[in-house]
Amino acid sequence: MSQEEITGDGAGSPYSRLVGERLRSIRLQKNMSLGDVETRSNNEFKASVLGAYERGERAISVPRLERLARFYDVGVDQLLPRDPTRVEPGSQAAPQGKLRIDVAKLSQMQGPQFSMLEKLLRMIQVQRQDFNGKVITVRAHDIRAIAVMLDVSVDEVPARLTSLGLVFVPPQA
Repeated sequence: MSQEEITGDGAGSPYSRLVGERLRSIRLQKNMSLGDVETRSNNEFKASVLGAYERGERAISVPRLERLARFYDVGVDQLLPRDPTRVEPGSQAAPQGKLRIDVAKLSQMQGPQFSMLEKLLRMIQVQRQDFNGKVITVRAHDIRAIAVMLDVSVDEVPARLTSLGLVFVPPQA
C-alpha cells in the first residue's frame, strides 16, 4: 500500500511534487533558505516541514498554503503549478533583441510615468510567476505599452530606457 493510500493526503503524488517545486522556486526567488523562512515566520513554517512540502513528501493544506502565500507576499494561485498542457495568451518567445529592464532601479525613480511602468512590470511578473523582483525581460507587445507610457515610438523604447539607466546589463565575469 502506498503512502498516498495510507494517508489519503496526496503526499508523494506527481502533483504534490509539482507543488513542492513551485514552493521551492518562489522561496529561492525570494532569496530565502529554509532556515530563513523558519526564522522570519517566527517558527510558523519549520524548515523540516517546508522542505518536506518542497520535496513533495508531504501535502500542504489549503489554509497553510494561504498563510505561506501571505508570508511570501504572493497570491495563493502563484504557489500552484501551471497546467503544462494549457497555452497562456502571450506566452510566445520574446523577440530576438530581448530588452531586460532593471525593476530595482525603476522602483527608485520618481514620477507618474515611472510609477505606471513599475505597475505594468509587476503585473507581468505576476502573470509569468517571476518573483525575483530585480530584472524582467519584456516582449514585443509589452514594448508597445511602454512606448505609450514614455511617450516615444516603439523603436525609441530601448534607447529611452538605456538613457534612463533602466536597461539591465549583466556584470562581466
